Amino acid sequence: MTTSAASTIDGPDPTAVAAQNDAFRKLACLGVIPSQPIKGRMHLTSSLAMAEDGLALEAVQAVGEFDVFEPENDPSGWHDFGAVDIRGEKIFWKIDLYEADSDFRYGAEAPDNPATTMRVLTIMMASDW
Repeated sequence: MTTSAASTIDGPDPTAVAAQNDAFRKLACLGVIPSQPIKGRMHLTSSLAMAEDGLALEAVQAVGEFDVFEPENDPSGWHDFGAVDIRGEKIFWKIDLYEADSDFRYGAEAPDNPATTMRVLTIMMASDW
């Protein structure tokens, strides 16, 4: 049995999903090119995008640099959600995983396969949640 077949039967490999999510965040937020192609998009909520004094830029950079994953804030081990504080504002970020060819209608069947998974990183003010 191959590793990819095992992932499909037993569930996705959380270590692979976490590494791909981290690589995508660093690409989207910091421009760090990953070792393998990772498909995805980044979105800012309108309230964050319209915030004054460069708050959005600081938030994007902080999300890209985020690396404090613990069982309390990352129970699945996927590195798909986090929160940062910027100038007293709580900022949330979330990565959702979709089938790459589904127009964002269906969740990823094999989230640990970057060839078939599209990531969507949303960065928002906590009040948008």
